[in-house]
Amino acid sequence: MSLEQAEAGAGPLVLGLTPNEASFMHTDSCLSNGVLPSPASLPSSPSPSTSTTHLRNAFISLPQPSLVTLTPRLYISHFLSTWNSRLFEFGAVLFLAAVYPGTLLPLSLYALARGIAATLLSPSLGVVIDTYDRLRVVRASIIIQRLSVAVSCAGFYILYTIRSPPSELLAVHGLLRIRSDTFLHHPIQHAIFGAVTFLGCAEKLAATLNTVAVERDWVVALTHNDAHARTQLNRRMRQIDLFCKLLGPLVIALIDSADTRAAISVACGMSLVSAGPEYVFIEQIYNCVPALQRLSPNSTEGEETPDSASWNLGGARNAAWVALVRPLRTLPEYVRHPAFQPSFALALLYLTVLSFSGQMVAFLRAAGFSSAQIGAARVVSSLFELSATVMAPRLVEAIGPVRAGIWALSWQTVWLGIGLSCFFWHIGNQSSEILSGGVVGLVGGVMVSRVGLWGYDFAAQTIIQNEVDEFQRGSFSAMEASIQNLFELLAFATTAIFHRPEQFRILTLISFGAVATASLLYAGFVKQRRGHLFHAPACLKGQQRGSRYQLVNRA
Repeated sequence: MSLEQAEAGAGPLVLGLTPNEASFMHTDSCLSNGVLPSPASLPSSPSPSTSTTHLRNAFISLPQPSLVTLTPRLYISHFLSTWNSRLFEFGAVLFLAAVYPGTLLPLSLYALARGIAATLLSPSLGVVIDTYDRLRVVRASIIIQRLSVAVSCAGFYILYTIRSPPSELLAVHGLLRIRSDTFLHHPIQHAIFGAVTFLGCAEKLAATLNTVAVERDWVVALTHNDAHARTQLNRRMRQIDLFCKLLGPLVIALIDSADTRAAISVACGMSLVSAGPEYVFIEQIYNCVPALQRLSPNSTEGEETPDSASWNLGGARNAAWVALVRPLRTLPEYVRHPAFQPSFALALLYLTVLSFSGQMVAFLRAAGFSSAQIGAARVVSSLFELSATVMAPRLVEAIGPVRAGIWALSWQTVWLGIGLSCFFWHIGNQSSEILSGGVVGLVGGVMVSRVGLWGYDFAAQTIIQNEVDEFQRGSFSAMEASIQNLFELLAFATTAIFHRPEQFRILTLISFGAVATASLLYAGFVKQRRGHLFHAPACLKGQQRGSRYQLVNRA
């Protein structure tokens, strides 16, 4: 059943149930009360020796309620999580820039710490997703993310206040009466900055945990074997991601331009206020979808699990082993998995400066472009990205995710090649007008290439969702996220090495090399799966068949 049919009230998505099982589905009571029927209310087995395990399996195999009631809650929950993450991520940059206006060192240390934490600890998050109860994992991510943002904003507020003129200092605590010029290098300021950096790392990990759990695991469980419904869910989740990516930084930047204290307060307030609805909606979705309430594949009846009431210190030691030791085993499993090539190709695309991020924006500013021009280019680029969320799902449904992926990567590679050709064609000319024309060509190529980037992201995610086993989704996707963060760090490292504006051409070549490598890697995957890369046009196929027919007649 398609998503549109479900949203039109066509009925629940049924997970291979018999009529006897389906008759015991109480969808209305689930949606109104937020609770599921107990296993005792399940149909009894004809055999008198029905075990508890059989009842649990029958309970989990109950049909899911109509997506018309669940998808709005999923979208709102995902929007709240993504919006707060994007808003705080960009807001923290603005807050640190206001606190330390004369140096980029604190901002660099903050971003570096977040990147290293995400690279090293993301595999542990994946193991947690695969091991523990889905609801508790997402709940924990919400609480950690919101508390980290709230306390971080309190730290930013203090840091910003104590560097203000003495007349504006808070008079509540004697510590804050210290003059701003003597406090700039005070050890307590460094301690607050260290705490804010630690909390920023916690927020990054919690956001990653929530994103991987919901996008790579919950979506698959919600749609089960309905490929069309999954495609539509992925499309709308991607649209939410891009919407928050575009408007979140814009909103906090506008508020910060008026008053930094107000921007800090808004970031803190929005994070705290949105925690309640997100927490409730996630619980309602979980309670209404039995497929989300899984058992560990290695657990048996009566075995102590992290969610059992008897979980004690031994369980805590087991949790530490799960979080610290098991991730070391996920890398070989990740490399050997059939979906490794599409996943790694996607991660390679993060080794780039050819996007409207800090590196390219700084180069454009050095090349003489105004903030208004850069902002307009970024808006146009976002429109191209949003168009990909409309075209990519249709392409995936028309030709399949494997072929759609090679089309999308080819589109990105070709347009980046066109942009770079235009850039290098004009770069040797001393005329500023001609040089600006080359930069405009580069910007145009980057903007159009974003359609291929997000199209491939959609196709690769579909392949991973379809091919990764339920109890490996978390570890596989988190390992992918870890490698993505590693390539992002490498992009920043190359920028630190080739930091002069005239060396930006070297960074563009490195970025294009990463995209070309990703294309070759994925081409090998397509060749392995399909035996060929591209279909011959129908007209050529007809000519070939006609030629063979003529040869047979002549013989």
